Amino acid sequence: MTKEIWVRADMPEAREDRKELLISAIESGVTTAIIRPEDADFSTLGKINLITDSDDVRIIEIKSPKDQENAMSLAGKCRAVVISSSDWTIIPLENMIARFAGTGTKVLACASDPESAALYLKTMERGTDGVVISVDDPGEIRKFSSVLRDSSKIDLKEVEVTAVRNIEMGDRVCVDTVSLMSPGEGMLIGSQAGCLFLVQSESEDSGYVAPRPFRVNAGAVHAYTLAPDGKTRYLEELRSGEPVTIVSRDGNSRISSVGRCKIEVRPMILVEAKDGNDRYSTILQNAETVKLVSPNGAISVTDLKPGDSVLARIEGGSRHFGMKIEGTLREI
Repeated sequence: MTKEIWVRADMPEAREDRKELLISAIESGVTTAIIRPEDADFSTLGKINLITDSDDVRIIEIKSPKDQENAMSLAGKCRAVVISSSDWTIIPLENMIARFAGTGTKVLACASDPESAALYLKTMERGTDGVVISVDDPGEIRKFSSVLRDSSKIDLKEVEVTAVRNIEMGDRVCVDTVSLMSPGEGMLIGSQAGCLFLVQSESEDSGYVAPRPFRVNAGAVHAYTLAPDGKTRYLEELRSGEPVTIVSRDGNSRISSVGRCKIEVRPMILVEAKDGNDRYSTILQNAETVKLVSPNGAISVTDLKPGDSVLARIEGGSRHFGMKIEGTLREI
């Protein structure tokens, strides 16, 4: 699940100071900010979701065990609870994470520095649902860039390629994003939601065409890709401006947007792999520039062979309209 990153733009007494915080948040890529009700006209500054301390989102400052009890009593009663404390300790946060899990109420922790933000997002492995950047200096928001890029960690594991074979021509989707990617970065793609292969961007010089580090030659129109909200989307559904998840070899993820999608008829290749007794597949364009990410590099589908190891996201359960549900499902 992608973590939420907000900014508190409601704290400074001076309206101009609050405005500068919000402008910095927008320029840094933050998409949600907490404001005062009287600052509603700040919506004209840029595209950002503005919220106030209301019955839907509650801001709670913890100074005592009683405050913690009050905060925990809100589980399941509002959309989100923002926890603030001038003397934060990790134990109340662990209690909060455990209490809010599965209640439908998100818990976010205020952080005044990137190190604290990273800690909150990883506490008890699950972490908070997000962090709220709480600083006085607008310039400090930019220091959270690493947190904004790496707001969610995705577990990747090695799967063993069992077969690679040419199939019929098909409709292939190239996803051109608005971000530049590095070798080892790409998108998670697969024919089964239970196994999404890490397909690398065209960020390496192949000797045939110039690198296009903004592009992922993702595969056939029917394939799934992982969306930022943890759901899956069909490649054919993606449209310009919609968010997509970019994942690196080490599992760090960040959010980009689709610039355009190109669907063209191309020769296709079927890649099959196994994880224990479970078998999976994906269908990609048969081209030397299309590569799957391995633990030590990337392998072109034209060089891929049985026995090679590539990285994939393995997840059990079923999907219904892209959402994960409990149930028995076989996709072959």
